[in-house]
Amino acid sequence: MDQATRRRRRRSRAVLAVVTAAALGAAGCDAVGGDASAPSGAGAKEGRPSPRPTPVWDTSPSSVAAVGDSITTGFDACSVLADCPEVSWATGSSEEVDSLAVRLLGRAGAAERSWNHAVTGARMADLPGQMARAVRRAPQLVTVLAGANDACRDTVSAMTPVADFRADFQEAMNTLREALPETQVYVASVPNLKRLWSQGRTNALGKQVWKLGICPSMLGDADALDEAATLRRETVQKRVEDYNEVLEEVCAADRRCRYDGGAVHDYRFGTEQLSRWDWFHPSVDGQARLAEIAYRTVTAERP
Repeated sequence: MDQATRRRRRRSRAVLAVVTAAALGAAGCDAVGGDASAPSGAGAKEGRPSPRPTPVWDTSPSSVAAVGDSITTGFDACSVLADCPEVSWATGSSEEVDSLAVRLLGRAGAAERSWNHAVTGARMADLPGQMARAVRRAPQLVTVLAGANDACRDTVSAMTPVADFRADFQEAMNTLREALPETQVYVASVPNLKRLWSQGRTNALGKQVWKLGICPSMLGDADALDEAATLRRETVQKRVEDYNEVLEEVCAADRRCRYDGGAVHDYRFGTEQLSRWDWFHPSVDGQARLAEIAYRTVTAERP
């Protein structure tokens, strides 16, 4: 064999080796079989789509339970000194209100899958018991509106201490979480009681009803503007602000809780939104405004 022939054979063997290696390499990229290992690490992540994370907050819960006080029972909205749960902002059936439950579940759904455990006169200390009753229904959403009665006492000194208010609210949340760790919570801020006083004091009938014992710490001696009366009202107002801070902080520590950001407290209730019997509790129109605030908060993509 001459030298030229040997060179041609060497070149042919080299080309064949390159082609074979390329073919094997391509097969290794496209398929994994036998004892070969699947791709891992960054390369594997780039090769397949990441699973879509389950959202922490569901903007369309399928059942609602309410806890709280006279605002949620619709007190004085339909008749004097009486509850009117059908106009409750949280679970009522009234077409004039379109409660949160109706907006979320539809009218038929709200009738079947919403429950109101609020009690007129309730304070935050009563909330753990209400929550224990609510969890028996296993609701997907619980609404909380409480705290006004903790500030509305016979005297300023009788108001619920902030530390006790916090402990009671935390206990209520713990009661819920022990039974229903994935249930969502909407927390409304305590209304601006001083603003309610400033609106209602212009009505003579309302002031007469106030004398029956509605929020004496804020509404007592409604026309008094002396230093002592002013200090009393400012003290009540500061306590309400402290309560709202507690609600916000405790709620923020729970990933399935949404606070309204102070929206109820900041809402400027006018005479149309106040009961025409006591000029303090929400009227039917006021209940509708509370339902709007709740619905916006619950259905927002982000808190």
